[in-house]
Amino acid sequence: MIIASFLVILAIFLVVGLASARVATGERKDYYIAGQTVSPWLTGLSAVATNNSGYLFIGVIGYTYATGLSAVWLMFGWIIGDYLGSLFVHRKLRHATGETGEASFASVMSRWHGEEFAYWRRIAAIVMVVFLGAYAAAQISAGGKALEGVLNLDPRIGAVAVAGMIVAYSIAGGIRASIWTDAVQSLSMLVALSILCVVAFYHEGGLGPAFASMMPLDDGRYMNLWPESGELVGTGAMAIGFFILGWLAAGFSVVGQPHIMVRFMALDDEKNMQRTRAWYYGFFILFYILAAGLGLLSRLYLPELASGDTELALPRMALQLLPDIFVGLILAGIFAATMSTADSVVLSCSAAITHDLTPSRMEHPLLLKAATAGTTLVALILALSGSQSVFSLVILAWSTLAAAFAPLLVLYALDRKTSEPAAIFLMVLGIAIALFWRYGLGWHGGIYEGLPGMAIPFVIGWFLSRPATHEEIKASPVETPAE
Repeated sequence: MIIASFLVILAIFLVVGLASARVATGERKDYYIAGQTVSPWLTGLSAVATNNSGYLFIGVIGYTYATGLSAVWLMFGWIIGDYLGSLFVHRKLRHATGETGEASFASVMSRWHGEEFAYWRRIAAIVMVVFLGAYAAAQISAGGKALEGVLNLDPRIGAVAVAGMIVAYSIAGGIRASIWTDAVQSLSMLVALSILCVVAFYHEGGLGPAFASMMPLDDGRYMNLWPESGELVGTGAMAIGFFILGWLAAGFSVVGQPHIMVRFMALDDEKNMQRTRAWYYGFFILFYILAAGLGLLSRLYLPELASGDTELALPRMALQLLPDIFVGLILAGIFAATMSTADSVVLSCSAAITHDLTPSRMEHPLLLKAATAGTTLVALILALSGSQSVFSLVILAWSTLAAAFAPLLVLYALDRKTSEPAAIFLMVLGIAIALFWRYGLGWHGGIYEGLPGMAIPFVIGWFLSRPATHEEIKASPVETPAE
């Protein structure tokens, strides 16, 4: 029954994605940004599905299982930081997309002020292919873990299945297929996680008894709001402040994620950005509350995972508490969630290859689709050969992309202009700082490496840049309520 339910629900997702081909034109802008015709509610649901995906339902739940209540700072920081970035970056990016007529994240940034930063664009494309490829591999790996957690199958089978479905509907409908399936996946996962959370609390006797049962875990440390001192850099209030500030920076880092920002680039009208934010953050908050609650509860139901793979917590918990038909829904939802990010990442990689990296742009629909299929294959190979957890792999890719692109994008959103050599310097500097912070200093556990990776290049970039003229800004819009 689990397999039947899983296959039926997964088939629905696939049909929705394939149906998008009926309105696809095959042209470059349609394939990569859906012709900028996506409604606010679809944009919001798609962006939240792409942002969370296997990272939330596999990685964050596993992280909460392992660390306890202190994981709530991840939720708080990620959402608030994300929101702060959306207040002044998203709409400016959507406006610049319309002004430049470009279809890829790097191309829009390279022509933001009417010039052509060709060298910057090609270096940016290489960065995207490398780190978005790792990101896609993490999502494909998450799909394999979901199948392993419920059906005890080789995770490589799930990885291959995720890759196969991505190729099928991404080639058929491009970014529109990804956005349509994202919306269905968001709604299905909200229902599935809500049911599991209610059932789990019910079996523990309600909220009060459940939290009372958690209090003694790890000698009382599990429900400590603050992380263990060994995870922090420094001591006292300053160390805790840096820890929280790090997660705020992690949320703000969304402005440097091409696969998420392309959703806002595809919005039908920049005046609808506020409506989009309402859908986006409404679902974002619900998902994180449910994930945090299930992560904590899973420690009660699955104590044996403490010495194993904590990222199997959600599927194993569903298997223990829910009827088979709902277990199939959870499994299909996790599978679909991993695809919602993996397909977006793959399409962003494809855009980087066909429009930013190659000497001449590929415009033929067959070449666009071939690049998508090839990128998916490489990501699958990485997923099958990798050994890192979904959580750590996503954080690495996330922070590096943020350090590479967020400083320059924020400067642009603040109406600053810089030269191409300076733009290249800021991108390389940000990446170098983030990687050194993680691998050289080893401080990423206490302070998220994207914080110095974004902050230092931004400060330097402010002094290397100048205010853009009115003509260069091209009458960038002021935030006004949607009509």
